[in-house]
Amino acid sequence: MNGSSPSPQRNNILRNIFFGFLTVAATSLFTPNAEAQQLPFLQAKGSQMVDANGKEVVLRGFNVGGWLLQESYILQTDSLNCQWRIKQGMLRTMPEAQMEEFYKQYRANFITKADIDFIAKQGFNCVRLPFHYDLFLTAAQRHARTQAMLSPKNVDGYVEQLSTWYDQNQLFTDTKNLDGFRFIDDVLKWCAANKLYVILDLHAAPGGQGTDRNINDNFVSLDLWKRRDAKGRPIYQDMTVRLWEKLSARYKSDLRVAMYDLINEPHNLNAANGMSADNQELSALYSRLINAVRAQNDKHMLLLEGNGYGNEYTNLTPDKLAIQDKTNLAYNAHRYWCPNTPETADNNPNQINLLHNLAAFRDRWQVPVWVGETGENSNEWFVAAVQGLNAQNIGWCHWTLKRVDGPTSLLRVKPYGSVLTPEGRAALLRNVQYANCQPNRDVIAALTQPATFQAPITALTIPGTIQAADYDLGRAEVAYHDDYSAKVDFRDNTPWNQGGAYRNDGVDIKVNTDSPDKNFSVGHLSAGEWLKYTVKVASAGSYTLHMRVQKGSAPGQVSLQLDGGKLVLVPVSQATTAGEWATVTVKTPPLPAGQHQLRLLVEQPVNQISWMRFEQTGASSAGGQ
Repeated sequence: MNGSSPSPQRNNILRNIFFGFLTVAATSLFTPNAEAQQLPFLQAKGSQMVDANGKEVVLRGFNVGGWLLQESYILQTDSLNCQWRIKQGMLRTMPEAQMEEFYKQYRANFITKADIDFIAKQGFNCVRLPFHYDLFLTAAQRHARTQAMLSPKNVDGYVEQLSTWYDQNQLFTDTKNLDGFRFIDDVLKWCAANKLYVILDLHAAPGGQGTDRNINDNFVSLDLWKRRDAKGRPIYQDMTVRLWEKLSARYKSDLRVAMYDLINEPHNLNAANGMSADNQELSALYSRLINAVRAQNDKHMLLLEGNGYGNEYTNLTPDKLAIQDKTNLAYNAHRYWCPNTPETADNNPNQINLLHNLAAFRDRWQVPVWVGETGENSNEWFVAAVQGLNAQNIGWCHWTLKRVDGPTSLLRVKPYGSVLTPEGRAALLRNVQYANCQPNRDVIAALTQPATFQAPITALTIPGTIQAADYDLGRAEVAYHDDYSAKVDFRDNTPWNQGGAYRNDGVDIKVNTDSPDKNFSVGHLSAGEWLKYTVKVASAGSYTLHMRVQKGSAPGQVSLQLDGGKLVLVPVSQATTAGEWATVTVKTPPLPAGQHQLRLLVEQPVNQISWMRFEQTGASSAGGQ
């Protein structure tokens, strides 16, 4: 972003290029051993995260969201909104035991060692593990929560049951058998075998840390902050403290854990919702949590998340927290739909999602900062974000590893139907398995390659057919130009890919209804937009070009350029009827053999282009190999 060269750390991490290593069914090259289990303990030293030898460690990795807490958009069940409502829908047609069995299978399939191996193979060094507090309840306690889920009138009774279990020390105690501890142990083992650090993330806190139940799966908004039991205690906060005490007791000496992410994305803690306007409630709970962890002689780094989805830190800076031990604190930002220019700043220095504020906060308070979530945007935005963060040696963790029909994730899960039908659930359990997922190669390129990177997405030869959507991998102005290629204002919901199919660039791609095999077409082609293809001309000579196009309301025109020189004009006006597909045919001058850069330039607007087919019409001596 600012003209700096990629850091040596980035170059070391991102050395591999794609072909060959993106096979979904590939098995891990790593095996567990003593060396892999002994990752150096991480700690804060001034504004850096360092290992035991004082060497800086920049954590770059992936969230495994949607696994131990279902967020409805990850599963394409937005109408259901959150995990408890998905469960509620299931319980209309099945008994509770059957629902619990489905979730047991879902969690067994969604993330496995193969997924973690795949993350490591891309060159990342950490995994953030989001989890729901209900995984640390016993079966009987989870049944009580299910009863509260079925009717709002049951919530008060559930709270009083929690109070009783809390007083009797029956919460989070069976560390050998509770699902939450078992899943954490599995992930730690898988990650250690790949020399990956793990960040433990309480993603859905007891009671819910905000108003968005899709994120925190709460029954009542802001109940973590507002709910009192019959004794007047903030019972959900007391439970949160106890849960972290139990987690700390189990993992305080575990070198595989990089940080504890104490509460994910607290949000809408404000006067409009009957709370303070300056994070007093959040500051008080963080102080309790930090003191509770440190009381067990646990030195792990503790990651704080500010109000406003993890970004606003008024009264949360080290000087404001009511804690004695201010060491090994780290501060988090969640970066979505914002500018990546280094000079863009927020007037509030405690609002740190912008690059300028993030670095300034780090330097002002001499604390490490880390972007615990970023993503949900176009590849162009990813490249700019990664370049900006890497230039500042700020680590980041992409959201998220896999999504149903998700173009922004590392792995794409095939659509499955409805989670409320037996057929849909069976398909979901199959489709989420690593071997059945499809790597999004363009996303991987955006996150792991230098800003200048360009490579073929597939081998293209002339003579032959080139699909319009198979332009090269690479960022905007390297592999393509589109009028709108990234979302930098959260209020602007203009899609960067009008069509949303196949790839995650600014190029507008949709499923091609003209093609019997449902291939893809590129559309919304405005004057000045272009696509670049690396092609191999097998045999020098003249060619006939057939281009499958859909004309707009006015005559359109595109041109092809070879290695920067104009090759041929293609008048789309030959397709006489607007909205209908037609094949336009033109002759090309002689093409030299060998590898070349072919650029398709839109001279006048065109609705869609499906493919270009080159057929040789005459041999020529032009060009060499």
